[in-house]
Amino acid sequence: MRTVFAGADVFDGTVLHRGASVVVDSGIVSQILPAGATASGAVERLAGGILAPGFIDLQVNGGGGWQVDGRATAAKLADLCAVHARLGATGILPTLITDTPQATAAVIAAGVAAVGVPGFLGLHLEGPHLDPRRKGAHDPALIRPMAEADLARLLEAAALLPALMLTVAPEAVTPDQIGRLAAAGVVVSLGHSDCDAGTARQAEAAGARCATHLFNAMSQLGNREPGLVGAVLSGSMAAGMIADGLHVAPATMRVALAARDKGIFLVSDCMGVAGTDATELRLGGRRILRQGGRLVLEDGTLAGADLTLDRAVGVLVREVGVAPERALAMATSVPAAVIGAADRHGHLAAGRAATFVHLDKSCVLQAVWRDGQRI
Repeated sequence: MRTVFAGADVFDGTVLHRGASVVVDSGIVSQILPAGATASGAVERLAGGILAPGFIDLQVNGGGGWQVDGRATAAKLADLCAVHARLGATGILPTLITDTPQATAAVIAAGVAAVGVPGFLGLHLEGPHLDPRRKGAHDPALIRPMAEADLARLLEAAALLPALMLTVAPEAVTPDQIGRLAAAGVVVSLGHSDCDAGTARQAEAAGARCATHLFNAMSQLGNREPGLVGAVLSGSMAAGMIADGLHVAPATMRVALAARDKGIFLVSDCMGVAGTDATELRLGGRRILRQGGRLVLEDGTLAGADLTLDRAVGVLVREVGVAPERALAMATSVPAAVIGAADRHGHLAAGRAATFVHLDKSCVLQAVWRDGQRI
């Protein structure tokens, strides 16, 4: 069956086409028609706004009431992907924060079993090889340097998963370990680190090519010591950013995006409350409270984010002054490229799966389609 999606502007992952329409045949995009052009088929009339590729979220700690942990199974990961698809993120990396070796092994096994699940793009392991001085909400008792057994487990996982992102602090790993991980295809991301800029650049030279939630839980930009923030803004590493207006001030985001014209992408860093109306959850025995758009430990420490990517796009457009096409690219084509999935995700083009979202003029999510079917 052919359906023509018309009435909204179309963002293809790079360019915003004003007044265009998208033709879908049997779940596949067959054409993007310019303004004024027509095609036969049933018409899905959209009330303005923008039609864009499904969002790609590389840092998803949980959702639907479940936090990614050692109880993970392929079924739980499939449910998590379904929850986030309804929130607009049609491709995600379920993310395990610092935990035990047993929990890490369980999540990896669940991830390998989940290969092929719609929306499952791989895993993100955020820790445990971090710097306790920048622990954030991570349990300091579980933070530790990388051992040979850890490295072997990660190299094996990289061979079996579609993508594996690993957040490490340079203080907790060696350049040789970074190099071996990168050579195996792991996206090594620097974060939860108090390193100086020189150390960050050494890690980048060894193979690190990303940074985790830019500005948060890392050494800051100073006048004499640029820190990890300065190394990212003056270098070529990609970087995720939590654009809820709380983790990073709009003015700071504006500075970062002026310094780097590409490579920065959006993450939700969302927790198990995503997609629910829950007011709190447990993280390793600690309470996380949901208060006024914030997720905090009882001592006030930010613990992930209460965020969806359409809201993040809206913050960039309305509060930071970013052009809609750049903000949308930061939620679609840029993160897809970071994990080497740009040939399958993050773009709308002829021959691609008809997986996309509709946002209204305020960038609020209105509808989601996967393979041409509304979900």
